[in-house]
Amino acid sequence: MKILLAPSETKTSGGSAPFRLANLLFEELLPHRTKLLHTYMNILQKGDMHALSAMFGLKKETDIQAHIRDIIHEPAMKAIERYTGVAFDHLNYATLNENAKTYIDTHVILCSNLFGFLRANDMIPEYRLKQGAAVGEIKVEKLYHEHGASLMEHYLENQEILDLRAGFYDKFYKPSKPYTTLKFIKDGKVVSHWAKAYRGIILREIAKASVETIDDFMKLPIEGLSIHEIQTKKNKTEIIYHIEV
Repeated sequence: MKILLAPSETKTSGGSAPFRLANLLFEELLPHRTKLLHTYMNILQKGDMHALSAMFGLKKETDIQAHIRDIIHEPAMKAIERYTGVAFDHLNYATLNENAKTYIDTHVILCSNLFGFLRANDMIPEYRLKQGAAVGEIKVEKLYHEHGASLMEHYLENQEILDLRAGFYDKFYKPSKPYTTLKFIKDGKVVSHWAKAYRGIILREIAKASVETIDDFMKLPIEGLSIHEIQTKKNKTEIIYHIEV
C-alpha cells in the first residue's frame, strides 16, 4: 500500500545533509526539476517584490525577504520532517518509534509544489511556494502532470492507494486505478481544518500498526472517529468518517 500526502506551505528550518536534486524520486524528472529550480532561483535573485509576493503568497516585505535564499546550497532534511502544519503536527513523526518511521519513509509519497513527487525520506531544503502559484511562466502542476503522472501510474501499478491529499493535487496526479480517499463530517457538515488534523492522526495510527492493505486500514480503530458511510464511484472509494468529539 502507498499513501499519498499533500505538503504544507510552511516548513521547518535547518537540515544536516547536502541537497541532491538527482536523488529525488523519479530520476526521469531531473531535467524538468532542474529547469523549474533554475527559474525559481532566477526570480529570487531578481528580487522583484511583486513577483515574489505572488510566488510566495506573502504580503509583508520582511516575510518575503526571509525566504530569499540559495536553496540549491541549503542543508536538506527528510521531506516528512521538513513540512509543518496541521496534518504534520498531528502525525508528529519525530515521536514515532523506528519501525513506524521506517513505515512512513517507505509508504508515503508527498506531492511538493516545487519538487513534485517525493518519497517521505527524500532530502529537501527549506523553500517557499504558494499552492497553485506559477514559477515564472511555468505552471507547476501542469509540468508534473505532463511529465510525472505516467511515472506515478507505473510506480503504483501493484499497490493499493490511500489518497490523503487535498483535491488540488489531483492536478499533479489522479489515479486511474482503484483508490481510496477520506471525508470527515461533524454535526452533519464536511469539515476542512479537522480533516487536516485527522489525516495526520490516521497516518500516525496506520504507521504504528504497519497497515499493508485497505481492508486492514478499515478495521483500524481511530479514536474520535467512526465510519459513517462508504461510497464508491467509478475507481474512487470514499470513506466518510463521523467526528465524535
